[in-house]
Amino acid sequence: MSNPARNRPQTSGPKVVAIGGGHGLAATLRALKRVTDDVTAVVGVSDNGGSSGRLRDEFDVVPPGDLRMALAALCGDDSWGRTWSRVIQHRFAGNGDLAGHSIGNLLITALWEETGDIVTGLDWVGALLGAHGRVLPVATVPLHVVADVAGLDPSAPDRVERVDGQVQIATTPGDVLSLRIEPGDAVACSAAVEAINSADVIVLGPGSWFTSVIAPLLVPGIGAAVQASSAKVVVVLNLAPQPGETAGFSPQRHLEVLAAQLPNMRVDTVIADPTRVSDVHSLAAAAARCGGHLVLAPVAARDNQPNHDVDLLASAFGGVLAA
Repeated sequence: MSNPARNRPQTSGPKVVAIGGGHGLAATLRALKRVTDDVTAVVGVSDNGGSSGRLRDEFDVVPPGDLRMALAALCGDDSWGRTWSRVIQHRFAGNGDLAGHSIGNLLITALWEETGDIVTGLDWVGALLGAHGRVLPVATVPLHVVADVAGLDPSAPDRVERVDGQVQIATTPGDVLSLRIEPGDAVACSAAVEAINSADVIVLGPGSWFTSVIAPLLVPGIGAAVQASSAKVVVVLNLAPQPGETAGFSPQRHLEVLAAQLPNMRVDTVIADPTRVSDVHSLAAAAARCGGHLVLAPVAARDNQPNHDVDLLASAFGGVLAA
């Protein structure tokens, strides 16, 4: 079975690679496809919960959920794209074996079995959906995230304990000190590394900071490719700390833990919403320590929820990409 990625039409605009997972990556992709038609999502594969976790365990495949969300985000804005975006996100109700599974997760897993190749299967799903971009995994085997966490026991706040699993880390009540990927010798998806190597712009964030933004960069070939790249590296900060892994984090603290985990990575631009920054000087200084500069732009949705407005984020990306 041939790979539809080889038959893609010529694209225009800068080559942009967005790395991450979950709802944050989906928002980034929806915004990026408004400003360039050459977008590649490089998606983490360490999810161990819900439908993805069940399929991961049953079929020994990479968890498809974040890959599905990225594909849905890249669907077109025409009736075909809007319809398929809803269809692949649909979850079965009830109490049977299919309850909780999304159609998209099942479709992706089926095409992996049909093609015998993860990248080819994703390209076929993308072709079916008419996705305006490509979606690739950071690795072609399921990964496991492990964190060293302090403060899990209130009676021993300095004790450091191991917490296993993306879901468990994302909801931990303790302080995440460091993160790592297992297996430690995991091989990065070669197509993802190629996309990073040829990118003009690499976008990180927003999203669950440790488990969606940082974790994919800890895959040896992925982090190394980003750090060696000549592309402009853009970080989109979260609008609020998340209960659990980043509770109490200031905007600048997000940059500090990113630098601590990947000390050799250069950041060129940091995008933050001015209404969510209480200390602009400290945030600008943190961006400068990473090698970049701060861009304050209105990107928050108007509903007072910590979500990015896709149109406003697209406008911010347009300015950064043109600079």
